[in-house]
Amino acid sequence: MRVDGTEAWRATHPGACVGLLELSRVENTHAPASLDARKRETEARVRAQYRGLTRPEVSALPVMAAYVRYYKRFGKTYHVQLQLESIVLKGKPLPAVSPLVDANFMAEMDTLVLTAGHDVAKLAGELSIDVGRGDRIVQMSGAPRAVPDGDMIMRDASGVCCSIIYGQDDRSPITAQTSHVLYVAYGPAGVPPDAVEAQLGRIEETVRLFSPAVVVEQRRVLSA
Repeated sequence: MRVDGTEAWRATHPGACVGLLELSRVENTHAPASLDARKRETEARVRAQYRGLTRPEVSALPVMAAYVRYYKRFGKTYHVQLQLESIVLKGKPLPAVSPLVDANFMAEMDTLVLTAGHDVAKLAGELSIDVGRGDRIVQMSGAPRAVPDGDMIMRDASGVCCSIIYGQDDRSPITAQTSHVLYVAYGPAGVPPDAVEAQLGRIEETVRLFSPAVVVEQRRVLSA
């Protein structure tokens, strides 16, 4: 699937990067025991890594700090930080949605890099990494939202597919029937490209636990 960055994105978000991981021939209906074991390992690792840190200390971590700055511009809190805190401070487990979605959640806890996952069959035409300019999105919950001007987004021929601030649309989320997926990792300025590349690598590695015959259609990082 063709994905390009617009000039508006590059001008508005200098230093930003976006990672793309497109996988086909994926089996997303069965979560093997190895996937659950990987979840427990991830939970134990992040609890050991971040136990004892205060919220300001977590917010100051290099990758986390870049997202905190970005979200603060729009009066929001980085939801990956909230998820991390729920695991470390409240002892909650990683969610169980579907293998493809769970692979992303696990990787986000390791790298802190914000990532969306789309069913390619539900996307229309070519994709572009762009910025909000009077756009609207219907969130996965069904709630309509006005995308903040300047927010980093991805759009297809039908409109906005994803916004950093408001997440994915209700048209293209991963389901149990998804066999062709596009992961998009959004890195605002301050998130190094190697962190985004590490996120793509962790997702691919985990997907191979439950779908060893997966085909990598593309894996690359766009830079503004």
